[in-house]
Amino acid sequence: MAKLELNNLTKKFAPNVTPVNQVSLAVNDGEFLSLLGPSGCGKSTLLRLISGLEIPTAGEVLLGGNNLNSVFPGDRNMAMVFQSYALYPHMNVADNIATALKLRKIPPAQIEAKIQSVAHSLGLEHLLQRKPAKLSGGQRQRVALARALVREPEVFLLDEPLSNLDALLREQVRAELKQLFATQNKPVVYVTHDQTEAMTLSHKIAVLYQGKVQQLDSPSEIYHRPANQFVAGFVGSPQMNLLTLNCQNNQAILGNYQLNLPAEAHNFPQILCGIRPEHIRLPEV
Repeated sequence: MAKLELNNLTKKFAPNVTPVNQVSLAVNDGEFLSLLGPSGCGKSTLLRLISGLEIPTAGEVLLGGNNLNSVFPGDRNMAMVFQSYALYPHMNVADNIATALKLRKIPPAQIEAKIQSVAHSLGLEHLLQRKPAKLSGGQRQRVALARALVREPEVFLLDEPLSNLDALLREQVRAELKQLFATQNKPVVYVTHDQTEAMTLSHKIAVLYQGKVQQLDSPSEIYHRPANQFVAGFVGSPQMNLLTLNCQNNQAILGNYQLNLPAEAHNFPQILCGIRPEHIRLPEV
């Protein structure tokens, strides 16, 4: 069991290009953290820094208190599932699942037992002799997950693994993922731009924008109590309505209505008011 920590992690590709800027967060055993944000916000770069595929410009990646900055990717004991599945087309399902175990020179009997166990948990027993070309998108994704699970890693890293699936299949696999990782008791870091995935799967969500964490909190807190204007406008579909209101006598003026302001907003000349569409009620005429 190991806690994953990022301390002021920064990555610069050029003096004015900083896709990850002083990111600090922690993922405990059994926690599912989603990295949520628009394209180009630094989600995938952050995942690559955790895995060791990128070297940080500054900051630390810690696992169980041990600094991983100088540890090679193959020695970090992390499993990564990609958007593109990355299956070997010339190997059948069983051989694809077993690849990492064979590289570790695990005895064949143990490899077979592990394959059967993970295939049973993911419903792949009848597909073990098929090659990827004869599998559906959902089946290929389950094989990629099986290959990650069979390694028994300390951390799971997933980079938009459902984005290639159609809407109905995505919903089915999303439910399977939630059940699957609930039994693993390992840190999970999941990259997505899909708010429904993040809200459904996660214990915590880190909302990223321009390389910085805008808010790190539970899905409920992020939705109901956004930390800033970006989070308020980005999270939610339809988006939150943002209105600039004038203030007078510690009240905000909205048409013919006066809204009492909290103490911390007293004496403000203006405020930015956010209203979720589902909180608007139209009276019957």
